[in-house]
Amino acid sequence: MILGVSIGAFTLLHVIITLVAIGSGLIVVGGMFASHRLPVTTALFLFTTALTCATGFLFPIHGFTPALGVGILTCVILAVALFALYKEHLVGSWRWIYVMAAVASLYLNVFVLVVQSFVKVSALNALAPTQSEPPFAITQAAVLGIFILIALVAIVKFRPSRNYPAQAHLADIALMPTNIRSRRISACSSNAVQEQ
Repeated sequence: MILGVSIGAFTLLHVIITLVAIGSGLIVVGGMFASHRLPVTTALFLFTTALTCATGFLFPIHGFTPALGVGILTCVILAVALFALYKEHLVGSWRWIYVMAAVASLYLNVFVLVVQSFVKVSALNALAPTQSEPPFAITQAAVLGIFILIALVAIVKFRPSRNYPAQAHLADIALMPTNIRSRRISACSSNAVQEQ
């Protein structure tokens, strides 16, 4: 039992939370490619990724395992993403730091999904029963390559600060600290003057 729930039911809950994190993370990355913040989907992605870590740590642990290491690493990377987005508002280098942290958090969720797929899905398990066989290594290398490419494209494409006040909800602007808000508005005004 974990938190008064059977291990099977808790595992199912953990998997559902993880799949929501991965799905919303893919949408967030798609938004990055179009230079959109997607504040609600981003919050869902970051929250469910944090919840994935929290629920993962509640499983019975017997010594340090690779899964525990991935969970700790994900928590650290997620903290950087949260700080860059909500404290620093993606100003300056915090934009690309946020992109790297968000994509890395998503990658680690997908990494664990691939590992669990090779453990739980009998067809995949037959190809790599010890996860040291070539099919497993090729799959993980392909996933890593795809996420490196995603990160590079997102860093180049995600530049929401240029026109943030024009696209933002009024509530988003009102909640910004005054110094950030004035910099955003003045940057938008100067861009508008240059475009005319």
